[in-house]
Amino acid sequence: MGTKAYDNATVVIIDDDEAVREALEGLLDSVGLAVKSFTSVPHYLDHSPAIDVGCMVLDVRLPGRSGLDFHAELARSGNSLPVIFISGHADVPMSVRAMKAGAFEFLTKPVHHQELLDSIHAAIARHRARRDRERGLVAHRTRFETLTAREREITLLVVSGRRNKQIADDLGLSEATVKLHRGQAMRKMEAQSVVELVRIVDSLRPAADLPA
Repeated sequence: MGTKAYDNATVVIIDDDEAVREALEGLLDSVGLAVKSFTSVPHYLDHSPAIDVGCMVLDVRLPGRSGLDFHAELARSGNSLPVIFISGHADVPMSVRAMKAGAFEFLTKPVHHQELLDSIHAAIARHRARRDRERGLVAHRTRFETLTAREREITLLVVSGRRNKQIADDLGLSEATVKLHRGQAMRKMEAQSVVELVRIVDSLRPAADLPA
């Protein structure tokens, strides 16, 4: 597995067992992964590391707040960092609870190195894809906000399936004026086709309060 897939990715480890932390740090360092390790949830929260893309390897049983409780708190806060649980006990109800709560994976100690690396690779790929989608949505929203009121109006009619002539009739404009505004809107939205414009506008509807 090449290090390129891990570019700019960071793995957070939270485990109170020093031997486990050191072993995991060595393993992840050997494949080129940046690692930030912590002994407990408070230790992690005290440092609050900024993670752009990555995942978390979280021990289920920790002093104070348990890994499961902390994971639930992360989910409620909207933190999208994928969590891979590791546990020294093959506790089926616990693993089911973790997976139902949205955990990415649940592995039992001693963790097989390749199994953990495969899980981390998949978790990072999922997180990177999610972050890319989020950034793309922000870019689309920013570009949409540069449209004039008329460009927005015509854009929404275009994506609803109306043709230039129909839009011109609807708005009392010339077809040439509609084409001009439509072209300007597509340029600003960086849409190469109507199909792409439809996809972009559809992605904005829930957040931008656009009509369906």
